[in-house]
Amino acid sequence: MTRQIKVSAVSYLNSAPFVYGLQQWVMQGEIDLSLDYPAECARKLLTGEVDVGLVPVAVIPEVSNYQILSDYCIGAEGPVRSVVLVSNSPIHSIEQIYLDYQSRTSVLLAKVLAQRLWKKQVNWLPLLPSHPINAFEETDGVVVIGDKVFDYENRFAYTYDLATEWRKLTSLPFVFAAWTANKVLPDAFIKGFNKALAQGLESIPLAVNFFAPKNISGFEAEKYLKENISYRLTDQKREALKLFWSFGREIKPG
Repeated sequence: MTRQIKVSAVSYLNSAPFVYGLQQWVMQGEIDLSLDYPAECARKLLTGEVDVGLVPVAVIPEVSNYQILSDYCIGAEGPVRSVVLVSNSPIHSIEQIYLDYQSRTSVLLAKVLAQRLWKKQVNWLPLLPSHPINAFEETDGVVVIGDKVFDYENRFAYTYDLATEWRKLTSLPFVFAAWTANKVLPDAFIKGFNKALAQGLESIPLAVNFFAPKNISGFEAEKYLKENISYRLTDQKREALKLFWSFGREIKPG
């Protein structure tokens, strides 16, 4: 019996169409699918625990023999809504920024924007899961990603959408996560994998019902997936990805 290919997908709403398509395909026994937050997807791919991951693009250059094996991704042509900097002060007054531990791409993007667009030096602090939402100081900023943004977005005076800020800087769309393998996989598998992803994207209402989001209505979830998330890995997105990697190399660790 052929070994199942291990796949790690993101557990956020934005990947629900992908997960739905793959879940239908799992019945064929081709893949062993796990759902993880983005940084865990990256860790599993980097350590070889999985063969394929929907990983934050910031880590892709660290993957040995990486292969971006799909023309689908988690991206944004305009506001992404679910990757934001929130604060009770405007950006020029922010003194320290808490960073969400769940995605290295969002962390790196915030640092790139601070350096190149906002022209700011700030203190960078980890956002711990236990940090109360109402315990931030007036001059604090918080980078928040994923479904919890729906809880955060109306509780702060200022919200800066990081995909929008990236477009201000570069005039390009942004890619947050891409389907990446750490080895060469059979062409037949890649073809079937992409077909499953496409079928999921054609079934967004079913994917929303399957995912059953708890902090956003079904109507809002569909609207978010159709209007905020851009799933095609276009040539412009590939150009943006290379530029982001180039900018990221200039950011000091820490």
